[in-house]
Amino acid sequence: MENRIIHPLPPIYDNESRVLILGTMPSPISRAKSFYYANPQNRFWKAMSVVFDCEIGTSNDERIEFLLMHHIALWDVLHSCEITGASDESIKNPVANDIKPIVDNSKITEIFTTGSKAQQLYSKLCAANVGIDATRLPSTSPANCRYYSFEGIVKNYQIIKQCI
Repeated sequence: MENRIIHPLPPIYDNESRVLILGTMPSPISRAKSFYYANPQNRFWKAMSVVFDCEIGTSNDERIEFLLMHHIALWDVLHSCEITGASDESIKNPVANDIKPIVDNSKITEIFTTGSKAQQLYSKLCAANVGIDATRLPSTSPANCRYYSFEGIVKNYQIIKQCI
C-alpha cells in the first residue's frame, strides 16, 4: 500500500562537512527509530565502521558524532513521495529536499548517493541546482544483498574516506 511520506529527519552536517551522502527516503524502521539506516539488517553503519576502522556506537548521538568527526554529512534526496514500505522502486510523485543550503554552508565538494534510485532522483531533481554531480555507491539495504556482498559494499565505500 502506497503512503505519502514527508521526510521526518533533519540533515546531519556542520560547516566542516566535506562529503555528503544521500539516500532516497528513510525506511519505515528508520522513521520509527528517528534515524538514518536504523534497520539492523542495513549494512551502512557496519560498512562505515570497516571503512574508517573504528567502532561506531549504536545510539543516534554516537552516530552523529562519528559523522561529524569524519566530516560526513548525511541526508536524503527526497522531501516527500508516495512509497510502498521501503521499496525505492515504488516511489511516485517525488519532491526533492533543498540540498543547496547544506552545500553552501559547508565545505562539501563530493556527493555520493546510496543506490541507483537515489542517484537517478538526485540527477533529475537536484544536481542542476546544487552544482555538484553525485557518484553512485551501492545501496546498503538488505534488499541489495543478492547484488552486493558486504565486502563489495566496503570496497565501494572506501572512496568516501579518500575524499575526506
